[in-house]
Amino acid sequence: MNPARVQERGLQVVRAQSATLRDFRLVFNKVSTTHADIAHANVQFKRGECVEGVLYDLSTDAEIFKMDPFERAPWNYGRDAVLVDTAERAEWCWTYFANPGVISAGKLPSRDYMSHLLAGEQFLTPAYMAMLSAHPTAQTG
Repeated sequence: MNPARVQERGLQVVRAQSATLRDFRLVFNKVSTTHADIAHANVQFKRGECVEGVLYDLSTDAEIFKMDPFERAPWNYGRDAVLVDTAERAEWCWTYFANPGVISAGKLPSRDYMSHLLAGEQFLTPAYMAMLSAHPTAQTG
């Protein structure tokens, strides 16, 4: 959700806006590629819950391919289309889902990793931001 990180990764963004993915929940169960004891974000189906985030409107459809190496798709994450709600309308967009082979329960995200999610504060409701801020993180180096 970190706008600066999206820019660093070279994506050509036309607009960024708040988005909500309904009937899913945010979980931290994707094992980090570099630190086996650290978790990264994933979303899982959960009726009645929602995930808040940032919808980045990209300059072309092909721009999404720039993200795949950072998400290590298709090995660590697969990319699927989901319908999210924005202030204006429902929109289809891409999101990344962790592949079953890299999922493990009982791990926590690093403080540094969480900082990238928290950098999306301007796009999140206060309640969602409070939930992210209160989420425990792993004690690292």
